[in-house]
Amino acid sequence: MKHALVVGGLGVAGAGIVRALSEQPDWKITIASRRQLDGGTVPCVSVDLLDKADAEEKLAGLSDVSHIFYTAYQERPTFAEEVAPNLAMLVNVVEAVEGASPVLEHVSLMQGTKAYGTHLGPYPTPARESDPRHMPPNFYYDQEDYLRARAPKARWSWSALRPRTIYGHAVNSPMNMTSVIGIYAAMSKEFGLPLRFPGTEACYRTIQQTVDTDLLGKAAVWAATTPKCAGEVFNVTNGGLFRWEQMWPRIARMFDMPCGPVMTIRLAAVMADKEPLWNRMVEKYGLVPRSYHQAVAWAFGDFQWHMDYDSLVETTKIRRFGFHEIVDDEEMFARQIREMKEMRLIPVD
Repeated sequence: MKHALVVGGLGVAGAGIVRALSEQPDWKITIASRRQLDGGTVPCVSVDLLDKADAEEKLAGLSDVSHIFYTAYQERPTFAEEVAPNLAMLVNVVEAVEGASPVLEHVSLMQGTKAYGTHLGPYPTPARESDPRHMPPNFYYDQEDYLRARAPKARWSWSALRPRTIYGHAVNSPMNMTSVIGIYAAMSKEFGLPLRFPGTEACYRTIQQTVDTDLLGKAAVWAATTPKCAGEVFNVTNGGLFRWEQMWPRIARMFDMPCGPVMTIRLAAVMADKEPLWNRMVEKYGLVPRSYHQAVAWAFGDFQWHMDYDSLVETTKIRRFGFHEIVDDEEMFARQIREMKEMRLIPVD
């Protein structure tokens, strides 16, 4: 029996890992999160990872953890300000668990394509794991360097994943594109509007890649339990490509809405005054009660849909090492939208 500590397990990436582990009979799972899990079936440790003493105290009882899956993230106003807290959280987790559990054997780090500078502007594509780093700061680099330096002196190995945009949903975890699409569409429909793409004309036409949170979870477990993956970094996608100009009309049909023309807006600004509407919709449609700000992160949608340049990664390496699962992008959108409706996160048609 292996014991996984999923750090940030209530977020979108972490939830996918928890589901992947839950499907296998030989895993015990514990979640570590700032938030407390209410009514869940998986034990959850509420811990402030920025507080080294709190991390040591709260994680001291985890004496049989064999694998750490690290997906936590602390946002800060600037990229430079993100480095110290995000490195500290990883260090505090690893050292607390290392001190508590003599059987720790692997640390899995969740990164992303910001490792290639996707947040800074156009960069060489398709990006490969061996590409040179961009000019720092980038907390991914500091976290990875820490694991690279510590692992040779430790009893554990490590691996890292770099997913393209993650699609999935988690209650009260607003930083995910499935919630952006679902709530934007639901509000547009409430206004009697067609579903208009809110990004730029150029983004509407660029080639896109995604990764389903459930596929990402399976990839993380695979890398963490495959010996030849120790010390390796892998790009992860669903395996396909699409353009929004083809996918957006299909998404509109999933909501039984007409597809309108592109209307470039900044969601963070235009949707800022829509909280009263959201509250009325929660009551009208019997949705899960949650605050507007817990439901959706409009700025995350702006970041994704105002990207006017290619943002593609090469996935040959992960295939060559033995991970071959794929997900159809359109099927993923349809399934996740259906799940949001079934969970009463957005109105049912």
